[in-house]
Amino acid sequence: METMVRVKDGEVWAEDTGGDGVPVVLLHPGIADSRCWEPVLPELVARHRVIRYDARGFGRSPSPTAAYSLAEDLRAVLDHFGVGRAVLVGTSMGGVTAVSGALNEPSRVAGLVLLVPGVTGYPELEDPELTARIAELATAGDMGGLLALALETWAAAGTPPDDRAAEWLRAAIPAWFTTYGHQTEDPPAFPRLGELAMPCTLLLGEKDTARTVRCNEDMAAAIPDCHLVRLPDCDHLPTLRAPEAVRDLVLEMCARS
Repeated sequence: METMVRVKDGEVWAEDTGGDGVPVVLLHPGIADSRCWEPVLPELVARHRVIRYDARGFGRSPSPTAAYSLAEDLRAVLDHFGVGRAVLVGTSMGGVTAVSGALNEPSRVAGLVLLVPGVTGYPELEDPELTARIAELATAGDMGGLLALALETWAAAGTPPDDRAAEWLRAAIPAWFTTYGHQTEDPPAFPRLGELAMPCTLLLGEKDTARTVRCNEDMAAAIPDCHLVRLPDCDHLPTLRAPEAVRDLVLEMCARS
């Protein structure tokens, strides 16, 4: 079932497949929308209730017109579908959302699967030179340059023309700018990772950016019950580069929950 879910001062597109058992909630990255889950979706849906949604400005969700929080939007989606407890699967920006959501409401999270995640409050995760280059290209209206930079930065494991990665990135790039000034960062979560008491798996891509690799290593060390998985041929798009590994990690977490 597809629907528009009301969130504070806005709405987001969401899909709930229905089914029994602990639901699986899929949270997409900032370099793709919820279509990034399609390589793993069929086998997850065959066994579990799966909920996915597009964050504001991404995919089928309208651009924001007021301040919002990713973690608060997650809570609104869970409330809308009547989810009391779920396995959260978040990649990159979705990992940020999953961690913040788990810290806010730990009783609602049966397990965490974090794929090349970010986290609020981690020093030096953002790259000032990259941010400046993105701003420069955006000011020039150079969409081709933005796409090439994004592929070079986050899709290093691909082989040109890397059509599917390019498709995902091209669709996501406009949201970087429509959400700017509206998305408010949730409170620092990195100093609180030791509070996460639920099972956690963290997938790290060895071909990801050096900043993300360091962040992921430090996150795995700080989360008490965290299983770190390192994939040598994976970049910042694990559902594209290693869908079987992602699927298996999610199913293993569901079996524990």
